[in-house]
Amino acid sequence: MVLPELADLVLPSACAGCGADRVRLTYGTCPPCVAALESLRPRTASPTPPPPGFPACVAVGAYSGPLRGALLAYKEKGRHRLAGPLGTLLAGAVAALAPRDRPVTLVPVPSTSAARRERYGDHMARLADHAARRLRTAGYRVNVVQPLRALPRPDSTSLDASERATVAVNSLRMTSRIGVLRRDDRSRGTLVVADDIVTTGATLAAVVRRLEEADMQVTGAAVLAATELRKISPGI
Repeated sequence: MVLPELADLVLPSACAGCGADRVRLTYGTCPPCVAALESLRPRTASPTPPPPGFPACVAVGAYSGPLRGALLAYKEKGRHRLAGPLGTLLAGAVAALAPRDRPVTLVPVPSTSAARRERYGDHMARLADHAARRLRTAGYRVNVVQPLRALPRPDSTSLDASERATVAVNSLRMTSRIGVLRRDDRSRGTLVVADDIVTTGATLAAVVRRLEEADMQVTGAAVLAATELRKISPGI
């Protein structure tokens, strides 16, 4: 259902999901990992506690197992063929937030220039494009826009929640405005922020704040994974 395009059976790499070697692969993922990924169902997720301004959020699954392996292989090891199946998974999370009868504006969380160089492109923009194509095939009207730019920001591991939130907001700049979804006209469409992983929630809250400062009404956030330290509900 969720990974029908996994048809590359000859990749000479270990499985992206579990690391198994010398096994049959489909887009770099072995059959058991494909089955595990296909079994995932989007559900609501939230940090504990959520930062101020954190949006309604839907995650495909926990940041563990084959999903974690596939994400790391895609982001850190240049396994860009995984953008297709991961984008399909992301489309499921977007669909959980977006009514089919309204246009959908998908805003990927921006990457810094350094991250784009390291990963040979904007990994979230690529995933959002794949998700949009999957949604259009399912009958949605989807537009991917990138109105934000990410600036370099300092390491936040030693910061408290309030300091992380401030750093996250200050690292984002609005570069263009979206011509839909004004606060006074919510019926015109659905605005969904897309990211790969939610941990503390500071980044998603910061993106929502910047968009709402530009008078955009954010419906929610769709992410691939939520860290295991975060609370994931039984379903949506």
